[in-house]
Amino acid sequence: MSTAHTSTGRGPGRVGHVVVIGGGISGLAAAHRLLEGGARVTVLEASDRLGGKLRAGDIADVPVDLGAESMLARRPEAVDLARAVGLGDRLQPPATATASLWTRDALRPMPKGHVMGVPGDLGPLAASGVISPEGMARIAEDETLARTEAGEDVAVGAYVAARLGREVVDRLVEPLLGGVYAGDAYRISMRAAVPQLFEAARTQRSLIEGVRALQARAAATAAPDGPVFMGIDGGIGTLPAAVADAVRRAGGEILLGSVVDDLHWTDGDGWRIRLGDRTVTADAVVLAAPAGAAAYILRHDCPAAAAELAAVDYASMALVTMAFRRADLDRVPGGSGFLVPPVDGHRIKAATFAGQKWGWIGAADPDLFVLRTSIGRYEDDADLRRDDSELVDLSLADLAAAVGLSARPVASRVTRWEGGLPQYAVGHLERVARIRGAVARMPGALRVCGAVYDGVGIPACIGSARHAADEILGTLTPGATPGE
Repeated sequence: MSTAHTSTGRGPGRVGHVVVIGGGISGLAAAHRLLEGGARVTVLEASDRLGGKLRAGDIADVPVDLGAESMLARRPEAVDLARAVGLGDRLQPPATATASLWTRDALRPMPKGHVMGVPGDLGPLAASGVISPEGMARIAEDETLARTEAGEDVAVGAYVAARLGREVVDRLVEPLLGGVYAGDAYRISMRAAVPQLFEAARTQRSLIEGVRALQARAAATAAPDGPVFMGIDGGIGTLPAAVADAVRRAGGEILLGSVVDDLHWTDGDGWRIRLGDRTVTADAVVLAAPAGAAAYILRHDCPAAAAELAAVDYASMALVTMAFRRADLDRVPGGSGFLVPPVDGHRIKAATFAGQKWGWIGAADPDLFVLRTSIGRYEDDADLRRDDSELVDLSLADLAAAVGLSARPVASRVTRWEGGLPQYAVGHLERVARIRGAVARMPGALRVCGAVYDGVGIPACIGSARHAADEILGTLTPGATPGE
């Protein structure tokens, strides 16, 4: 790799060299956007693979996702990027979206008419059996209770429990929110994780009335066409490789096994990025690494941002993917799977019937039934110290209790995600603002993006990356529009 200083790109009509640190979907999306704007781009990825928490794999020769498996389609960034890199004809919605809750010793239908578990319509919730009669009576008190102040931020669980009681948090909000963050609802920031609910809490005395107002507003707006979620034939994990191919075709360079030890701005060379005994120079940097790695990289030149990043906690989890012969099953469970409230004390936190949820999995081998479970969440990771075979056995025991599954899998695969998901604690958005403020005060063009800042979903990560890339392009070519 050349260590020669690249052109500054500060002359009229010139765009310089941008280094993107991190080859997850955020870093790759940033590189793609930068290349559209005419920048020369180098992506540095510390590990031996691209994609971060998106990972394609297989089990019993059937393609599956070993990380994130779907993306929100009502937010356009991820679907747009998939189409831009040639995956448009492989986009597929779930074949079924009928989910359940395994609670109170039964699979119960996921109630409709709620916002992240907070009900606007009490009828479906009461009919589901998820909440006891006493719990339903406590929820109804919300409409007569005095206002509960949300302040500048508040934990989702704490606020909802104050308004509706702990039961709705423990049995509905917790598993739904945990499915996104693998976290603890009583610690997760409402303002950062569920901003529309935070708005309702700040503007309405009754939380139920606030949810109803949100639902009425949504109903009054023309609903977007198409499904809420989308997958990709072959797995969401195929998206990073497609973006990487597009980056390379556009002239971008991607280097694996490139651990960044430090970066430093100099007036003569711009950014000097040290990788062991090598140094890369750049006119601008997009830092798309997880919080811990970003803190390490910024420790010398931006200690204020590094300290804030080092304080961000992460949750670890494991995904257990299994394939069964359909002939060995007494019955095949229906729907797309189920969530499990931690309050019920089971080991698994969710189960996805992947072979039914995604058409390409079922079509790859109709004689197999593929499912996966998740184990572990924030500060509940003792089971992750077990070996793979034990995690398979724990999953099978819970599946037997939940859906009567008694067969042994013909193949199994455990994927561990250590520090997989950032936790949005109360005050998270203020922390993000402090990080970005400290970074913006640095002398050279540097931006941060990724799951730790603007949302953990794939569209949010891509949106974060595009915003960072656009700001970088603006510093290198004032007034330029990406793609010009």
